Amino acid sequence: MAKRTSKAKSKRRGKVHTVMKEYKRGKLRSGSGGKVKKRKQAIAIALNEAREAGERVTPRRKSRSKRAKSRKS
Repeated sequence: MAKRTSKAKSKRRGKVHTVMKEYKRGKLRSGSGGKVKKRKQAIAIALNEAREAGERVTPRRKSRSKRAKSRKS
């Protein structure tokens, strides 16, 4: 049986798909104008663009508090 995907999910995938195509072709640029060289950075840009377009995307990760950072080191 075929899986069903919601319209919102397919829109998100479409946004991520287009950005990743740009990245693979070497045409993706960061906000400062530099060429994107890392895959993780390309994914972050894609999710950010999807959020700006009003799509429902998983929330950004919470940064660790200063206290947790100091305990780790």
